[in-house]
Amino acid sequence: MTAISETNFSFPGQTGYYRGKVRDVYSFDQPDGGSRLVMIATDRISAFDVVLPKPIPYKGQVLNQTAAHFLRSTADIVPNWLVTVPDPNVSVGLKCTTYPVEMVVRGYLAGHAWRQYRAGYRILCGVTLPEGLRENDRLPQPIITPTTKAHEGHDEDISREEILARGIVAEAEYVQLENYALALFARGTEMAAERGLILVDTKYEFGKLDGQIYLIDEVHTPDSSRYFYADVYAENLEKNLPQKQLSKEFVREWLIANGFQGKEGQTVPPMSAEWISQISARYIELYETVTGKTFVRAEDGDPLSRIDANIRKTLL
Repeated sequence: MTAISETNFSFPGQTGYYRGKVRDVYSFDQPDGGSRLVMIATDRISAFDVVLPKPIPYKGQVLNQTAAHFLRSTADIVPNWLVTVPDPNVSVGLKCTTYPVEMVVRGYLAGHAWRQYRAGYRILCGVTLPEGLRENDRLPQPIITPTTKAHEGHDEDISREEILARGIVAEAEYVQLENYALALFARGTEMAAERGLILVDTKYEFGKLDGQIYLIDEVHTPDSSRYFYADVYAENLEKNLPQKQLSKEFVREWLIANGFQGKEGQTVPPMSAEWISQISARYIELYETVTGKTFVRAEDGDPLSRIDANIRKTLL
C-alpha cells in the first residue's frame, strides 16, 4: 500500500486548513452557523515532537479507527467531537475551541516520568512523587501531569498551580477537565484489563463549544497512550526486565539508541524498509489487541482518491 505522507485537498465550502504532526485538518462552516472539522489521519509518525522522514503504512488507519472505537465507548462520560467516520483514515466532527493544555494521566512510573525520576526529580508538574520507586512501578493513585499544547516544537510540562495562576484555564473549568480526565482513565483502565492489558499513561485534549466541554482529538491510541501486557507485568517488574508493551515507546527507544532525542543539531537516523514494516506491524497489533477487532487493511493503490471521494460524499 502507498503510505499517506500528506494531503492537499481543496473542497467546496472549505474555510480552513491546518497540518499537525500527524493529522491534516480541514474546516467547514455549517448552514446552521456551526463549524465542522474533517480530520485526516495520515501515515506520518512523530517522536520527540519531530515528524520522522518516512510514513508508516496503515498507521493513520489504526489511529483513526482506534480513536473512534474509544470515543464511542466513552461518550457517556463526556461529550466528544466525533460525528461520523466516512473513511478508514477520516473522522468528521464538531469544531471546538481547544483548551491550550493537554491532560496527561499517569498510573505508572514510565516513559518521560521515569526519565525525570531517574534524573533525581521528585516533583513532576507540581505533583510530588514518593521515594524508592522503580521504573514501571504502579503509582499510589493516577496523577495528572499537564503539558502546554504547542502547535510547533515541544510541548512543555506545567503544573496545575501555574495553569491557574497564569489564567490559562479558569479554575472551575480546569477542575472539570481533571474530573473528566480521571474518569476517562478509569474507563480506559477497565477496557484495557478486559483485553489483558494495563493502561499505563495517556493524554486527553478538550475543547469548548457553546459553553459545553467536549473531548476532542484521539483517545487511547498508540500515539497518545502506553499499554503493558498484564500477564507478564509482575514478573518483569520483579526481575527488573523491560515491560512488554504496546505503545510508540519502542520508536522513541530506537531513536534514543541511535543518538536522537529531538535536540538541536541531532539528525534522525535512517529508517530501513524492514524497520518501517516492523513499526506498521506493531501498530496493527495494538489495534487488534486493544479493541478486540480484526484489522481490515484498506487495500487501495490510490488512497488519496478514495479519501477525497468519501469526504465529498459526506460533505454533500
